[in-house]
Amino acid sequence: MKFTTEINPPESSVQCTLDDSIMLLGSCFTTEMGKRMLESGFRACVNPFGTLYNPASIAGAVSRLDSGSHFTENDCVEMGAGASLTCSFEHHTSFARPTPEEFLACANGALDEARQFWDKCNRVIITLGTAFVWSHNGKVVSNCLKRPASEFERKMLTPAVTASLLEGIVISHPEKQFILTVSPIRHLGDGAHANTLSKSVLHLGIESMLHCRQGLAYFPSYEILCDELRDYRFYASDLVHPSEMAVDYIWEKFRSSCVPQDQYSRIEQNRKNSRRAAHRPLH
Repeated sequence: MKFTTEINPPESSVQCTLDDSIMLLGSCFTTEMGKRMLESGFRACVNPFGTLYNPASIAGAVSRLDSGSHFTENDCVEMGAGASLTCSFEHHTSFARPTPEEFLACANGALDEARQFWDKCNRVIITLGTAFVWSHNGKVVSNCLKRPASEFERKMLTPAVTASLLEGIVISHPEKQFILTVSPIRHLGDGAHANTLSKSVLHLGIESMLHCRQGLAYFPSYEILCDELRDYRFYASDLVHPSEMAVDYIWEKFRSSCVPQDQYSRIEQNRKNSRRAAHRPLH
């Protein structure tokens, strides 16, 4: 007797080994998966601009990594809600600092490090969170920085635009192989129906460009949580984000699909070493 609809992804056409260099970009689910990759000993760079939710912002991040052009005072934005912090519309608020000088030092330092990694990396994992975008003066922002909603325009990307943005990233980097996935974390600010439409746009956009070249694969993290682990015991207390146990389970599915078996023993030893190093002795 079975009590779940198991999602068992086949062996991926894109494989990740401990000898690869892997860039991870996208939603907060990317951060969770990236943390497990680092613990396992993978050479990985995780969200060098902070959390990115929509395809347009991810495409903008890739463009910045390609050019390596530094952020300037013109990119500095004062955060709203009395935060008294400076950030940019291309960064998550985790990059915010008390002064423009401190923000630019942080942002450009992270950019330089990430640019060096990007130039050499051969694997890219992109996690899309939402098809909704916010624009400020006609330019899509990665974060509204707690500024008044009246400053922004909001719309949902179409599947065609989503596919075009992703295809632009993939086609322009033939030296890299890509794994695409949709975050299972629901965006419920506009209601469950809008979230369903948004996730559907992302799925359709990915599906329509999966065959544009070799070295491109889809991993079903969305389906694993929403179909196989649909019970709320696999969610955090907010009933939106997956629990640690659920993320570990999805990581195991990812490993079985996207990592060669001959890497497993090294990965397990690396994780043991990582946990041992993080342990704080009582005395």
